[in-house]
Amino acid sequence: MDQATHNKIVSFIWGIADDVLRDLFKRGKYADVILPMCVLRRLDAVLEPTKQAVLDAKEMLDKAGITEQKAALCAASGEAFYNTSKFNLRDLRARASQQKLLADFNDYLDGFSENVQDILENFKFRNQLSTLSKADAIGTLIEKFLDPDINLSPRPILNDDRSVRLPGMDNHSMGTVFEELVRKFNEDNNEEAGEHWTPRDAVRLMANLVFLPTADAIQSGSYLLYDGACGTGGMLTVAEETLLSLAAARDRQVKPHLYGQEINPETYAICKADMLLKGEGGDADHIVGGAEWSTLAHDAFPAQDFDFMLSNPPYGKSWKKDLETLGGKEGMRDRRFKVMHEGEELSLVTRSSDGQLLFLANMASKMNHDTPLGSRIAEVHNGSSLFTGDAGQGESNIRRWLIENDWLEAIVALPLNMFYNTGIATYIWVLSNRKVEHRREKVQLIDATQWFKPLRKNLGKKNCELSEDDIRRICDAYLAFAETEQSKIFPNPAFGYWKVTVERPLRLHSQLTVKAIESLRFASGDEELRSEFYEQLGEPLFENFANVRAELEKLVSEWGVGDDEEESENGAPARKSLPEKKKKKLLNAKSWERDAKLLETGHALRSELGDGLFEDHNLFRAEADAGLEKLGIKLTAPERKTLLRAVSWRVENAPPVIAKIHKPGKTKADPLNGFCEAVVDGKKCVVEYETDSALRDTEQVPLLEDGGIEEFFRREVLPYTPDAWIDESATKIGYEVSFTRHFYKPLPLRTLQEISGDILTLEKETEGLLGEIVKGVAK
Repeated sequence: MDQATHNKIVSFIWGIADDVLRDLFKRGKYADVILPMCVLRRLDAVLEPTKQAVLDAKEMLDKAGITEQKAALCAASGEAFYNTSKFNLRDLRARASQQKLLADFNDYLDGFSENVQDILENFKFRNQLSTLSKADAIGTLIEKFLDPDINLSPRPILNDDRSVRLPGMDNHSMGTVFEELVRKFNEDNNEEAGEHWTPRDAVRLMANLVFLPTADAIQSGSYLLYDGACGTGGMLTVAEETLLSLAAARDRQVKPHLYGQEINPETYAICKADMLLKGEGGDADHIVGGAEWSTLAHDAFPAQDFDFMLSNPPYGKSWKKDLETLGGKEGMRDRRFKVMHEGEELSLVTRSSDGQLLFLANMASKMNHDTPLGSRIAEVHNGSSLFTGDAGQGESNIRRWLIENDWLEAIVALPLNMFYNTGIATYIWVLSNRKVEHRREKVQLIDATQWFKPLRKNLGKKNCELSEDDIRRICDAYLAFAETEQSKIFPNPAFGYWKVTVERPLRLHSQLTVKAIESLRFASGDEELRSEFYEQLGEPLFENFANVRAELEKLVSEWGVGDDEEESENGAPARKSLPEKKKKKLLNAKSWERDAKLLETGHALRSELGDGLFEDHNLFRAEADAGLEKLGIKLTAPERKTLLRAVSWRVENAPPVIAKIHKPGKTKADPLNGFCEAVVDGKKCVVEYETDSALRDTEQVPLLEDGGIEEFFRREVLPYTPDAWIDESATKIGYEVSFTRHFYKPLPLRTLQEISGDILTLEKETEGLLGEIVKGVAK
């Protein structure tokens, strides 16, 4: 089909929306009617020659009592779909009443095969029929699609002399028309377009990055292509076209098989319909979707590997519901997101607020490791995928897993404002499990942010596009794999770091003051609440809880009830009702008994030891233990710790608090890891100190640091905090990618001459203004 015919058909169908649907639907909803009608007209035209054969086959199968009829009916129709209704669209152009037309049209729709029913259901097309019927628009709509001036049939329309008046439309041409309509509707509805439609220029670049590096190695045969967030299927279509084009140029015969998964019902219906319209009925069965088919929670292809994969997953979209379906972070068992890596189980579970990197992990889990070509992946992400997530967290673990397996080939930074609904920075990640020799153990970063062509008219947020020259320039930089101003090459470990936890000892002074001891009265927490309840109910809370329980229950249940949402008249904030967990704790008699016991013990200990200041907490702890033993008071370890901490406070120059003493000769001193030499009771030994959580810090040590963690620690930490040590058990490996660090170009500072010139110019301007003001006052 030539371009003129293509444009005519697209414009005609586009015009039907304004002619028939104006005032019936919002402009953004036109696609909900026009696209399914376009599908129906094409399928109707394709099935027209075999209509009677299908009806005869249906009658025969029914008489024979055969229930599994799909294969036989598809054979009768000669297609991957069929319609067993006695009607076709030409029969439905007019009826005596709208009710009759609506009933017959529904009968016609019900006659389609299951795969077409799936498309109609996800288009929610039947939901539009009531509105169309009430406006007497169903017949008009059908009439428009049967217009003799356009031909959506695969057969030509002939003149009386048997010459061709309108050429037939092959499957590829029909698919192209349908995709153009999808594009126009998406561009016309900019607000939502970017949610499921990636600009074709970005898709062409992704397809080239996937196929060009292996174009010469592609052999004749079948290849599986996959998109885990396939939307309307545009990415799969462009990938298929690119593969076929590259193979044909090298005299290879290839057969791509397309697989996709999509959760949005409407876009899934468009994608599946596009496959049917292009005559790819088998591939249409490999497109799985609908509201119940989340790629993260319900993988449609759990045991399938793919050769080439492309995707544009949703950015910043919560996947909390999927996470709950998968059992939560702790109960996760999906092997896509819990992987074994170098003898360690890595959790790839990201924050529930953004699951985009999980789509990349999903694709990586589907790599084919058994073929010479392996698998290649291109996936587009926003900037958060480069650096979000601390060491040991899901996002960082995904980056680590990909880079340490040497799968990440390159990341390409795209121009800003490339997409329809966002102006944020976006990046294409390119992965391969069959890197060529010179790329092994290396990652290439390409800054393509300045390679674009401005659009004459914005499409939503999109104000630029990648021209063919821009795409070629990016691919050339990728294939050249050379250091330039826009291309940087790094060894894999350059993006990794150790996150090291730096501990310092707890240093305390202690004193058994009345004020400190009294704080134990509400040691179980919620001091403000317990204090108020104590003022109202008094000592029975501690001494005879059962007698005041009912009153306390009432106070707790009524707390915050009836208070205004706004601040009260005296400016105090309104009280909020208490959560159930807090209520349960306040009504726990044992918590009040424990606090009373600690308070009583504190006063008894003060009577025994006095209220003198202990500048060494180790000495105070020993004295307190001896005092408790003398008094015959037994405390649990948590109770003892609460009591001692309540009467102690941090002092920077106090002796460090000893947590554990190792027997001489049993443990070797290692101050860097917290095993320090000390003298206790006049004897040399090795001790571990209690850590001060308030002074705890972390350091990021690059994996390529000369001398590793120890050298970094000696150089960057110990000179400033000599008592610090490393908690080796808390050390984690993280990975992040910083484009800014490698490509940022600071603006040159202005010269003194330029600055002074501006100052002199401003002075002259203000002198003139001042003169005018003075003249005005004089008048």
